Amino acid sequence: MEALFSVCSNSLFSSLQNHKNTTLLPFLTSDSRLSSSQLKSQSRVSLKSHDFHDFPPLVASRRRVLKCRSSNEQLETSFDESESLKNGVRRKNLAVFVSGGGSNFRAVHQAILSGDVHGRFVVLVTNKHDCGGAQYARENGIPVIIYPSTKKEPEGLSSNDLVAALSTYKIDFILLAGYLKLIPSELIRAYPNSILNIHPSLLPAFGGKGYYGTKVHKAVIASGARYSGPTIHFVDENYDTGRILAQRIVPVVVNDTAEELAARVLRQEHKMYAEVAAAICEERVIWREDGVPIIRSKADPEHYS
Repeated sequence: MEALFSVCSNSLFSSLQNHKNTTLLPFLTSDSRLSSSQLKSQSRVSLKSHDFHDFPPLVASRRRVLKCRSSNEQLETSFDESESLKNGVRRKNLAVFVSGGGSNFRAVHQAILSGDVHGRFVVLVTNKHDCGGAQYARENGIPVIIYPSTKKEPEGLSSNDLVAALSTYKIDFILLAGYLKLIPSELIRAYPNSILNIHPSLLPAFGGKGYYGTKVHKAVIASGARYSGPTIHFVDENYDTGRILAQRIVPVVVNDTAEELAARVLRQEHKMYAEVAAAICEERVIWREDGVPIIRSKADPEHYS
């Protein structure tokens, strides 16, 4: 965490608030690196490129406090440097991006608190400082970063400063939970195959720019589709076009309203996002040779979905 204290500046932290044949390619973490000779002898090879940080050795838990002065307030953020392990897997650091109430963020956070997800939210990013998701984060001691900088949010960070700020938290994965801005290419390059988004339709149907919230459900009903449901996918540089990781089917009922369908889909979103968060934190996401991500079952390691 030493890098954190050397980069602290007004400009960077002014927006921190409150503080077929199929070859399976498993994620390889810094705790299980293989030499090149060992790799050649293995039947599996890692494609996960973002988890090759030089993490410090496991030490007793210790906390440090960072104080940065901005023109508005004194900021204080506390970091726990312990690397807790579960079955040999390090607890993952998660960032979440929200624009609204953040109900999916809350669902995953509750799953973390109940012990179902071996991760922790260490920072929230939002384009609306007063949105419900940001308020929930502050109430739970999770620092808030404003991005991007706009007329309404002049304290927001630039894309490069956002990447720099997130690097201080040693982020493993980023979860988008109702974040309505396009993710900058700088962030996608910094976190390859490590950014997930949830969308309220069965992609690739009813996705893309302009398809969000109630608009999606109205379009589904108007099309006559018999089924809908949420999709979780990895993020690329376009809206809703990344590799699909998980989906769940929700029937469209005769005479459904958009609000009724949205409520049923949202219930499945909450369950599925928590399950996927658990899978990525336990390193159970596998990349097939053809580039398709699949999830290894926790109960039956020989089963994939």
